[in-house]
Amino acid sequence: MNLNKNDIEQALKTITVPGEGQNMIDSQAVKNIIVFGDEVIVDITISNPSLQAKKRTEVDILKTIHELVYAKAKITVNIKVEAQTQPKNNIKGKPIPGIQNIIAIASGKGGVGKSTVTSNLAVTLSKMGFRVGVLDADIYGPSIPIMFDVHNEKPLAVNVDGKSKMKPVENYGVKILSIGFFTKPDQAVVWRGPMAAKALNQMIFDADWGELDFLLIDLPPGTGDIHLSIMQALPITGSVVVSTPQKIALADARKGVAMFQQESINVPVLGIIENMAYFTPKELPEHKYFIFGKEGAKHLAEDLQVPFLGEIPLVQSVREAGDFGRPAAMQTATFVQEAFNKVTQNVAQEVVRRNSDLPPTDAIKITTMAGCAAVKK
Repeated sequence: MNLNKNDIEQALKTITVPGEGQNMIDSQAVKNIIVFGDEVIVDITISNPSLQAKKRTEVDILKTIHELVYAKAKITVNIKVEAQTQPKNNIKGKPIPGIQNIIAIASGKGGVGKSTVTSNLAVTLSKMGFRVGVLDADIYGPSIPIMFDVHNEKPLAVNVDGKSKMKPVENYGVKILSIGFFTKPDQAVVWRGPMAAKALNQMIFDADWGELDFLLIDLPPGTGDIHLSIMQALPITGSVVVSTPQKIALADARKGVAMFQQESINVPVLGIIENMAYFTPKELPEHKYFIFGKEGAKHLAEDLQVPFLGEIPLVQSVREAGDFGRPAAMQTATFVQEAFNKVTQNVAQEVVRRNSDLPPTDAIKITTMAGCAAVKK
């Protein structure tokens, strides 16, 4: 059978290079297509040097041509890697003196346990000997004060170099600030974006954080004003996305990763954590029940070419620990503690790798033009 080059091109328009948005033809990743009878040679250039990316590219091309054009086509795929060099940009944001790493923890969807993961990462990092702070940036639904059993506390005012600043509340070796300290339990925060951004800036820059190795920022669900305000104000070291394994949560987690990877934002994604990965009853400790699906976040991480940081089981004690204000990772000699230890070690390793491989992250500048917020670096 004599194949047609145009048919090959149309088939390749249905697939993308791993980690890129456009299809293989429109992105100009495909450099050449040679057709001779039933033989096809595809020359393609990708920017991802990983073996996994190259293998997936080859498999996608073979499968697509066989399925859409001719099942018996003899195909040769020549892959060339041209890694994109990242410019050494200077930090344009306003860093917080004394804070070494700022980690944004996000989720596309609410209810996946992002604040639970944040609190347990914080206490685990503290137990490892790091100096840790948590900024609860979930303006409309702050839960960190409850999870650290400090919901009745109030930050004190301290004098630092002649300026009055907030002293974060501290428990379990972690410094904490949250809008929850300034509202009543039954009081709803009904603020427009600028008011919320102003409150966040006060908690970020008008606080006496002291020396910290890690400041974890617990972002609200979704992708919106608060996220943009945080990334505008600070040079974020990296981001972590939390998801449960089911499809509806993964769809939103994908959007969360895409937000950080936008060219105008460009915050490195340290990886994805799968929460509520499986349920293991006490009476059957060797059994795993995948209530929300199996390894969904792991597969998403592989698909998006970002690290998979580990999984946290669905355990009653994790929920109870959060409700009682004593994070589950503080329990000793339990598989829950082991799970949080492993995930936290993976996060720390990715931070080290990010700091050695990439330049500091630019904070985002917002310019209002013709009544619209335009995001630029």
